Amino acid sequence: MTFEAMVTLINGYAWGPAMLVLLLGTGIYLSMRLWFLTLRKIPTACGLLIGGFSGQGKGDIPPFKALMTSLSATIGTGNIAGVATAVALGGPGAIFWMWITALFGMATKYAEGVLAVRYREQDALGGYSGGPMYYIRNGLSKKWRPLATAFAIFGAMAGFGLANTVQSNSVAQVLDANLGIPWQATGVVLMILVGAVILGGIKRIAATAGAVVPAMAIAYIVMSLLVILMNLSEVPAAIATIVAAAFNGASAAGGFAGATVWAALRFGVARGIFSNEAGLGSAPIAHAAAQTNEPVEQGMIAMLGTFIDTLIVCTMTGLVIVITGVFETGESGAALTSMAFAQSIPGGEWVVTVGVLLFAITTMIGWSFYGERCVVYLVGTRGILPFRVLWVAAIPVGAGLNLGVVWLIADTLNAFMAIPNLIALLLLSPVVIALSKEYFARDGR
Repeated sequence: MTFEAMVTLINGYAWGPAMLVLLLGTGIYLSMRLWFLTLRKIPTACGLLIGGFSGQGKGDIPPFKALMTSLSATIGTGNIAGVATAVALGGPGAIFWMWITALFGMATKYAEGVLAVRYREQDALGGYSGGPMYYIRNGLSKKWRPLATAFAIFGAMAGFGLANTVQSNSVAQVLDANLGIPWQATGVVLMILVGAVILGGIKRIAATAGAVVPAMAIAYIVMSLLVILMNLSEVPAAIATIVAAAFNGASAAGGFAGATVWAALRFGVARGIFSNEAGLGSAPIAHAAAQTNEPVEQGMIAMLGTFIDTLIVCTMTGLVIVITGVFETGESGAALTSMAFAQSIPGGEWVVTVGVLLFAITTMIGWSFYGERCVVYLVGTRGILPFRVLWVAAIPVGAGLNLGVVWLIADTLNAFMAIPNLIALLLLSPVVIALSKEYFARDGR
């Protein structure tokens, strides 16, 4: 068996039915234990986000920028290529299961945000560190500490694949195909742009995310809405198709091979989780840096990340693909989304091209902070500068490599990150529930 075949086999088990059940099951369990608080409190969470432009408590960055930093890593190529792949492989019904995954995933992300602030620490330089490794170490008994170390190791390594080399490679391929720009030039420019941000630390990362993420997300949503409005009469039928295909499967048509209910469920749940990262343990690392003394408030802001990523941005992509009917062509990935936009808007393929570029760059920036905090947990603040230099140096290398195996390895490490995080969320769920009850009982809130 070749090395690639072995990694592929391990990856198949890592992201198999058991993992999807664990991820979705944790969200369902937390939603029920919290009496669906995450759905009931969406208006409250939106109010907190609007008021979160300035911090009110300990931390490094305002709550709003903590969410934007999280979204900079979350809103990425998965919102464009990932949704298209789910529809291509699972049919339109996959979109319905992405919605379900997000509704329950909000509870998972809420719990992650609450625990991140509750158990965070200050490092030797005064910066705030948090996330699964810290709420495992500080919230559970000593016997669970190996899980914290495992998460930090997997997190530090996974970022170099999923959010660094693979992302720079995607940008290089897009620019080479559309504009004929050589990968070497793309790699150098990306290295300079990303390096200028991450070498400035969390405050510069947050400032960049706070400016770029809302702008790019709003621009993409507006362009998607334009396509939807141009095909407004097709929207009711498209929604009916999505719901029907979720429970009945999708029959073959044109170049589309058809899809079973299981395929819709499998790819909808998998791509939904890939997109919003609920349960993977990455987002709470950013939320731990928020300037707040209220874990529950940051938890509510954190859950909006899943709402925005999947129920808004991914839904836009999914509707554009279904109402234009391009999913029946047999195309997949970003090419499918590009075809959907091009069919409705002259030059619409550039919406996807620019989207991939911006989303990939912000993913590199956001995930650099995740990896850095994992390194701080493992070796202390002395590891910050070497990690940042190594992260920046890897960008041009990734731009010119064939990264098939690297993607598989990083994808597998991402799954390995989720396991210790989900165990901790389940074991610490009583803490989340107690903090939630105390917060909402206080002052009649």
